[in-house]
Amino acid sequence: MKNVRLLPASFRRTALRLAAGMLAAAMAGSAALPLAEAASTTTGQPLPRFVSLKAARVNVRAGPSNDHAVKWIFVRSGLPVEIVQEFENWRRIRDSSGGEGWVYWSLLTGKRTALVAPWGSGKPVALHSAEDETARVTATLEPNVVVNVESCDGKWCEVYGKGFKGYAPQAELWGVYPDEVVK
Repeated sequence: MKNVRLLPASFRRTALRLAAGMLAAAMAGSAALPLAEAASTTTGQPLPRFVSLKAARVNVRAGPSNDHAVKWIFVRSGLPVEIVQEFENWRRIRDSSGGEGWVYWSLLTGKRTALVAPWGSGKPVALHSAEDETARVTATLEPNVVVNVESCDGKWCEVYGKGFKGYAPQAELWGVYPDEVVK
């Protein structure tokens, strides 16, 4: 093995990134990676994580480049999405219905929003004046209403929107994880 030369570390990293990109593109149409496999990120931020749509029109693509087909288009800013994978400037996202695709990073924002009980039976969710289900009801929200998340303590989230503010049970929101603390 005298004639074996190792490539410099920068070449090895580039080759690894290229291989990871090809793998991500090949898997773009497949099921999401298990969390343990998706732990490596471009940004260093944890995966999965919730963010929201910055733009009013967002193309969701089949793979991480403009060369991939558009799977669907979001037409409303502020919707929460879950980032499940990163590749360079692209983020693989999941929406509240479980649909997945790739979005360019600049179309997302770290602002936390949530959907009120999108899986629900159509039953409205009460907002309370305090973190207690016996507290005064300040508003009643229909399923799929988008709320801004001010904070969460793991059981209750303080949320607001145009004309309402109050506390909702965290389990009734899609856009925050169970037991997650948001400050």
